[in-house]
Amino acid sequence: MPLDLRTLTASDYPDWLRAVNTGFLRPPTVTEQGVANRLPHTDLTRTRGVFDEGRCVATFRSFAQELTTVGGASVPADAVTNVTVSPTHRRRGLLNRMIADDLAEAKERGEVVSTLIAAEYPIYGRYGFGPAAWTTEWEIDVPRAGLDPRRSGPSEWGGGRIDLVSGADVRKLGPAIHDWLRARQPGVVNRDARWWEVNTGENRPDPGAWTEPFYAMYTDADGAPTGLIVYRADEHWGDAKQPLNRATVVGHIAMTPAAERALWHFVCSIDWITTVRTGHRAPDDLLPLFLPDPRAARVVTQADWLWVRVLDVVRALEARTYPVPGTLVLDIRDDAGLAGGRYRLDASASGASCAPTTRSADIALDVREVGTLYLGDESPARLAALGRIEELTPGAVALAEGMFRATRRAWCPDMF
Repeated sequence: MPLDLRTLTASDYPDWLRAVNTGFLRPPTVTEQGVANRLPHTDLTRTRGVFDEGRCVATFRSFAQELTTVGGASVPADAVTNVTVSPTHRRRGLLNRMIADDLAEAKERGEVVSTLIAAEYPIYGRYGFGPAAWTTEWEIDVPRAGLDPRRSGPSEWGGGRIDLVSGADVRKLGPAIHDWLRARQPGVVNRDARWWEVNTGENRPDPGAWTEPFYAMYTDADGAPTGLIVYRADEHWGDAKQPLNRATVVGHIAMTPAAERALWHFVCSIDWITTVRTGHRAPDDLLPLFLPDPRAARVVTQADWLWVRVLDVVRALEARTYPVPGTLVLDIRDDAGLAGGRYRLDASASGASCAPTTRSADIALDVREVGTLYLGDESPARLAALGRIEELTPGAVALAEGMFRATRRAWCPDMF
């Protein structure tokens, strides 16, 4: 019997969810409550499974998303998640079939890009995705940081205050802080009301797995909430009754450097905390320089994070801004036939225009490199040195270097 690839019905969902758990090496058990919590929030028309004699052996899901690009505009994205192939059915082209169908439908819907967080680096380049935003995690040795515990308090909070708040407060005040960031930071994606409910424990798919964190809110001198940090702490003591506790930050967003600095200093000044793990941050995060001794923040993770696949070159390139004006003709290869062609990009201080053209190309590149460059994080000159961009007109790569780079590195604070 041939393998059956199809979008799901409600009756397929429990077996599909079991296959997701299997693929991610989680216990495969699926409960009625778990299904009831997830199914109403799953768009079955964008959820695929491959079935072998009625059993789900591969999974794929996408959902609507908004991605912020350089300059602050957002574009509609096809966010890909829950991608698995059971170990019994690898190397049969199942992912090829599922992702081809999804990307074709996303383009038909008018979504400009597709996005994902890649569990494994080698997989998604062959589908036109490129790593567009990276992540860095630091571990702070608090005693070495040089912060004076006698002064780590309101006197250094820039005239603002910090309060421990509840999950309900975060659901009320957090979205405005996040939306401020999303309007300015390339790589940030939207968060709907359910995101805030799930991530504050109000509506968890698996209630038993929830451990409530601490929430600290920064309010500026005018009384406006402008920063939020979320952290958990362990209980670890040394042999001589010395506290060796670690705080792990699971979320931190701020509207100003003052709020950002105050919240980091706050976490580093909590009694008994000797180590702070920062969670996923932008590679150019200001954090180390907020400390009197920046070497107290040691990099423990540096990795690709958000991957982007361009589906509509014209709308994607016109949506973002370019710090240097110029004109480039891009010859884009796309084996999937979704976004390939030759395009003229004209960028100026008043905006950008992009259109198909028959002019000679200045640069030739694969669509995956377009995704890598899209959020302004990667260097065209580096890609050219690697042989991933071909310069056809002398000076074109140098011009692209000025046009495509952003002033701050792209960052996506979310996992999806």
